[in-house]
Amino acid sequence: MQFGFTLKPDHSIERTLALTRQAEAAGFSHGWLFDSHILWREPYALLTLMAEATSRLRLGTCVTNPATREPSVTASMLATLNEISGGRMDLGIGRGDSARRVEGKPPTTLARLDEATLLIRDLVEGRSATSDGTDLQLKWAPGGKLPVWIAGYGPKALDLCGRIADGVILQLADPDLIRWFAGQMDRAARAAGREPREIGIMAAAPAHVGEREAARERVRWFPALVSNHVVDLVSKYPRDELPESLTGYVRERDGYDYLHHAEVGSSNAAFVEDEVVDRFCVIGSVDEHVAKLHELAEAGVTQFNIYLMNGDEEQTLEIYGREIIPRVGHLAGVRG
Repeated sequence: MQFGFTLKPDHSIERTLALTRQAEAAGFSHGWLFDSHILWREPYALLTLMAEATSRLRLGTCVTNPATREPSVTASMLATLNEISGGRMDLGIGRGDSARRVEGKPPTTLARLDEATLLIRDLVEGRSATSDGTDLQLKWAPGGKLPVWIAGYGPKALDLCGRIADGVILQLADPDLIRWFAGQMDRAARAAGREPREIGIMAAAPAHVGEREAARERVRWFPALVSNHVVDLVSKYPRDELPESLTGYVRERDGYDYLHHAEVGSSNAAFVEDEVVDRFCVIGSVDEHVAKLHELAEAGVTQFNIYLMNGDEEQTLEIYGREIIPRVGHLAGVRG
């Protein structure tokens, strides 16, 4: 199992780089940044500094989108960052949540996401591509493989992942739900003539080591964040096409304030019950973290990406590097 971390770009630049260096030294393989340009700092400028501060860590956005970011511009940024980093960039992309909604706009369509993802990949890897009837090519791009991770939960998004992605980003750490999502994606992969085991599964969720009741209050914001995507799904699919364990908890949800997005103690999380926190997050003692990570690996997870935004960032990296990664880093995601 690989380990990543995600920061929302609200730290000082100095602390962002210190956390990045600490994570690489602790054995993390991936460093990610939220891309929500109104709420937080510009991620690509920070990714440039993070690339220069590290030698091994793979870096990317978790996630960007093709609506606030014109795809050919994203491709140019990633190709340039591959030059700077020695080919260590990944693309994490989705339809857009906070980056779009704080502008009063909805997420973009899956069709646009499909088209843009293929365009970005082709351009970064050095191939020509067509956009709106015009042939484009970054002739200066160094080329090489660009791993593409697509975020999504719904059947159509998982179908897209199965057809074109190198990995899927699932924003939760519930092993049962991950098995359901993986099954949907794997069927699409087989239908497209692909081997499902070649597609990575990322579980992206906060982690907090400590007494469980106190830990819940540090991470309760996360199921509230996920609820934005669940509400979208419920509006598009009949409930019987989606797991009750995913959709049921949003029934008491009463709106969402994006100005307090991914914020510890936010009133956005008032409706989130303890049972949902326990399923969606990784909390408790070191032994409980290790046990949950074993469950995630058995569900097919190949990368656990810690949403590192509970106010205990340095401590979490230190404990994971010293006590957890050495015990579970050998695990391989198992696909049924």
